[in-house]
Amino acid sequence: MEQIEISEKQAIYINEANHRWNGKVGATQCGKTYIDTLYVIPNRIEERKGKKGLNFIVGVSKETITRNVIEPLQELFGNKVVTDITSNNTCRIFGEKVYCIGADNVGRVRKFRGARIKYLYIDEVYDINEKVFELLKSRLSFEYSVCDFAGNPQHEEHWFEIFLKSDADIYLQRYTLFDNPFLPKVYVDNLCKEYVGTIYYDRYILGRACNAQGLCYKKFADNPERYGMDYQCELKIVNGKQKWVDNLPLGETIIGIDYGGTKSGQAFVCTRIAYDYTKVVTMASIRITDELDSKQLLEKQMEFIEYCKNKFHCNIDYVYPDNEESVHIRSLDNAVRERGWNTIVRGSRKYPVNDRIEAQNKMLAFGIWKYLNGECDSLIKAMKTAMWDDNKLEDTRLDDFTTDIDSMDAYEYSYERDMKRIMDAINYEEVM
Repeated sequence: MEQIEISEKQAIYINEANHRWNGKVGATQCGKTYIDTLYVIPNRIEERKGKKGLNFIVGVSKETITRNVIEPLQELFGNKVVTDITSNNTCRIFGEKVYCIGADNVGRVRKFRGARIKYLYIDEVYDINEKVFELLKSRLSFEYSVCDFAGNPQHEEHWFEIFLKSDADIYLQRYTLFDNPFLPKVYVDNLCKEYVGTIYYDRYILGRACNAQGLCYKKFADNPERYGMDYQCELKIVNGKQKWVDNLPLGETIIGIDYGGTKSGQAFVCTRIAYDYTKVVTMASIRITDELDSKQLLEKQMEFIEYCKNKFHCNIDYVYPDNEESVHIRSLDNAVRERGWNTIVRGSRKYPVNDRIEAQNKMLAFGIWKYLNGECDSLIKAMKTAMWDDNKLEDTRLDDFTTDIDSMDAYEYSYERDMKRIMDAINYEEVM
C-alpha cells in the first residue's frame, strides 16, 4: 500500500481539533480538504456510530459535494465503503447513512428543521447560504455533536468571519499555500504568478480574508503595452489560390455586444479564440455614447460586424448580445440572416462578474490574452480603470458610470461561453 504523508499542520489538526466547531480556512490547494477525507470525516462518523442523531455533509451544491468530498473518499476507501449520493440525497459512509445537502436549496434544508445532528461537515463554508448555516447550527444539539468545516476566505466582514470571532467553541487553523509541502514547486510558482497583484493573492495564496479594493486588473493597468500586438496580414498564394494570411491564431471569431441604458453606452467587442483555447486576441472594440433609436442601433451593430469581417478577412462565427434585450437580439439575427452571413446570433450567458474578472486576471498572468494595437482603445481604457467598489462588502465591480463597464461586459460576453475551456487549457499547461 502506498505510504500516505501528511504535513505537520495536518497532524496538529488531527491531534487538537476536538472542539464543537473545528475547521481550516485559507489558501487553495493547501491540503485542507485532503486531511478531512483521509482521516477526519471517517473518524468522526465511526466515533458516533450507533449514537442518536443524523450525519450531514453540506456544500454549495450536490455536485460540489460529490467532487470535493465523496469522490476523494471513494478513491481512498472504495465505492462499497463510500457509496454514491442517491436520488434522496443520501449516501453511506462506513455503514452510516449520511445526508448530502446542497446549501443552494434552502427549502431542502428546511425539511430537516426538526432533525438533531450528531456530525456535520461543511465544504466551501464561505459560499453556503447564511440562513442554512444558522439552521444547521441550531441542530447540533447533542453533547457529542460536532462540526468540521473548510473554506477559502472572502472579505473581512463576511458572516462566517463574524462567526469565527464569536465566543463559540471553535478550533481554527488558517493555511497559506506554503503550508502544503507536497505541492510541486512549479505549481506553486505558477499559482503565485497567476494571482500576484490581485485580491486573490491574499485570499488564495496567503489565506487571508480581505476586502476587494483598488483596480480589478492591476497587472494590466501597470503595463498595458505589454499585451498589445500589431496586426499583420498579407495576400499569399496557398495551394495555388490567393488567400489572406495573418498573425492571428486559428480559431473562432466572436463579437460581444452590451446595450447601454440610461447614462450608459453601446459597446461592441470582437475577439478571436484559438481552437485549442491557448490564445485569446481581442481584435477590435468600440463604444458609442450617442443616444440611438432601435434602427440606428441596428445599423451600428451591422457596421461593426461588417468592419470586422472586412478588416480581418474572416467570418464572424458568433455574436453574443446582452441576453436581457430580446427585441434587439431578434432584430440583429434577422438582419444577419437577410445578408446571408454565416453568423449565429445568441444571447449572452452572463456568468458571474467575479468569475469573469478572475478568468481575465488569469489570462493576463499567463500571457495568453492580447489586443490589437490601434483597434481596441475603448477596451484598453475600460480595463485600465475598472475598479472594485470600496463601498460594498461583497466583491463588486464599481458600476456608477465613472468607469466603462459597458466595454467590459461586451468583451466578457465575447469569450464567456468558452471561459471554462480557456481556464482548463491554462491549468493543463500548468501541470505540464
